[in-house]
Amino acid sequence: MADHIKVIARNKKAYHDYEILETFEAGIVLMGSEIKSIRANKISLRDGYVQERDGELWLMNVHIATYDEASVFGHSDPLRPRKLLLHKREIAQIISRIRERGYTAVPTMIYLSKGRAKVEIGLARGKKQYDKREAIAKRDAERQIRRVLKEEF
Repeated sequence: MADHIKVIARNKKAYHDYEILETFEAGIVLMGSEIKSIRANKISLRDGYVQERDGELWLMNVHIATYDEASVFGHSDPLRPRKLLLHKREIAQIISRIRERGYTAVPTMIYLSKGRAKVEIGLARGKKQYDKREAIAKRDAERQIRRVLKEEF
């Protein structure tokens, strides 16, 4: 990614629950003061996912809090579905993979690029419970190795 981005939120749960195979950059159709809430870091990607509707991709279950200084008009539901903007071939590719058994699309990160809100969509496959435990054990082992090496120097 380029140098001119500002990361707003990351979805750490997605990396824990899924094996991310491929990522795509998508724009988001926002209403009214939602962009101000995003700039104020009032967003949660934790339970978000991407769903296909009529050949389009929609960002579901992503919480963008209402902006306190703005009127409530047009932004009353913080969990409303939001349309994603991608190229046709990317949409077709994501939809074909989502329809395969075991694959899903999840938002992994939201960031600002040139003042516009972008979401990184990860094409993912669910991890099994033993894969999650293995990843945690590997991370702990690496942390201990770094700690020991730090003490030696």
